[in-house]
Amino acid sequence: MDLTELRYEVAGGVATVWLHRPERLNAFTLTMADELTRVAAAADADDDVRVVVVTGSGRAFCAGADLGGGPGTFSDRRTRERPPGPLSEDVGGFPRDAGGVASLPFAALRKPVIAAINGPAVGIGATMTLPMDIRIAAESARFGFVFGRVGIVPEAASSWFLPRVVGISQAMEWVATGRVFGAAEALRGRLVSRVVPDLELLPAAYALAHEIVANTSGVAVAAARQLLWSMLGAASPWDAHRAESRALVELGEGPDPAEGVAAFLEKRAPRFPGRLPDGAVAGVPRWPARPDDVAAQTPPGRTSPDS
Repeated sequence: MDLTELRYEVAGGVATVWLHRPERLNAFTLTMADELTRVAAAADADDDVRVVVVTGSGRAFCAGADLGGGPGTFSDRRTRERPPGPLSEDVGGFPRDAGGVASLPFAALRKPVIAAINGPAVGIGATMTLPMDIRIAAESARFGFVFGRVGIVPEAASSWFLPRVVGISQAMEWVATGRVFGAAEALRGRLVSRVVPDLELLPAAYALAHEIVANTSGVAVAAARQLLWSMLGAASPWDAHRAESRALVELGEGPDPAEGVAAFLEKRAPRFPGRLPDGAVAGVPRWPARPDDVAAQTPPGRTSPDS
């Protein structure tokens, strides 16, 4: 891929995405949003990728939206030129929020996503991590849902994700104050699952990623990821029971459970042969489903996992 504001590498079953504008503390732009949709699609489609790690180049994860446009940064959403692809689409009759364009493909990924937060993660730098499954913070990390301080609302679908990740009371405290807080408060508020010394951040993220790669079925984990996220909005546990019952039957008829049991009985590492199909995994539909009120204008040949 031709990338200018990200770096992307695949090794040992793990794709690493670096936000890569270190001279601007990886401040978010429309170009970065477009490139994030592309790397998410590439990771989803690549059988060699089992886990995705997202981090920042330099001393920041992402310091928020690039404010180079000055006071008019947020005033031209109706009129500004939008690049082709998902950023050119409308939702509900309005231009799609670039943060949502960038974050929803990571929600739709069928592979676990680990955010390794290596410094300031403010505004979109914080909200883009919410659809990621696991967030690990360096001791130097700082977070801020600062939108109210610049007169806008949270974006990147975070009004759906943040209360589900940390609870409504904690979410409202951080959003209403807009304050910047440290890694210890993020851990107490369950925004991150652990805090590690700065030099141990990527080793910790990769150790977790390689544990997943070495021990689990990619097909089973993909189905489980979509089940867990989609059931956050289910009306009843019967919805989960219905979906899990079908998934257990369909997975059981495939090759991975036989290999998993054999590996356990033979006391060896498993070698799961299963590969992800293009559509539903074990009867679990792709999540989140693209809504009817998105006016798609994606050019032929361009795909995004949130479509």
